[in-house]
Amino acid sequence: MTQDELKKAVGWAALKYVQPGTVVGVGTGSTAAHFIDALATMKHQIEGAVSSSEASTLKLKALGIPVFDLNEIDDLSIYVDGADEINPQMQMIKGGGAALTREKIVAAVAHKFICIADASKEVDVLGRFPLPVEVIPMARAYVGRELVKLGGLPEYRQHVVTDNGNIILDVHNLRILDPIALERTINALPGVVTVGLFATRGADIALIGTPDGVKTIEK
Repeated sequence: MTQDELKKAVGWAALKYVQPGTVVGVGTGSTAAHFIDALATMKHQIEGAVSSSEASTLKLKALGIPVFDLNEIDDLSIYVDGADEINPQMQMIKGGGAALTREKIVAAVAHKFICIADASKEVDVLGRFPLPVEVIPMARAYVGRELVKLGGLPEYRQHVVTDNGNIILDVHNLRILDPIALERTINALPGVVTVGLFATRGADIALIGTPDGVKTIEK
């Protein structure tokens, strides 16, 4: 199976967690796009979706799925999204698509976070994938210097502006042995909107696409 076929398999596998009559939290990226395609097959059974990016919102609307503002929703049963890396503790690096802040907000509201990913995203230790940090533009140089002090090599993601109007620093050279501590440290830096470590609030269920089928991991 190709990587895209693995992504499609987990996107469709996530459908079984969708309850009729609910609003579904939907993530961003190529794997989440497959889930949106799957969700469209039962769009008349759900109330609609909450989206973590403008790109996903456009796709949802194009397929006839109503999109709600998160502020209109009191209860969100599930949030389905991909990951750039996931470790055995169900902690993740996310933000390759620059939607990390909205993804983290929707994940915080949802009762269950369902991570959908192909097997290449599984790692023992987070950090091989550069860690995205969303930063207010005027703080770029300051935050960059502070990230160097933490052992990272930050790189400004050129020509990328987030849906919130901010910039992304991708931090290379990290071997993240304590993801929760690093998440708190980076989030505490003035000018950081959020860091793409989903450790304090990790995934509850992971659906991993393998050549032998979809593997389900539960916390």
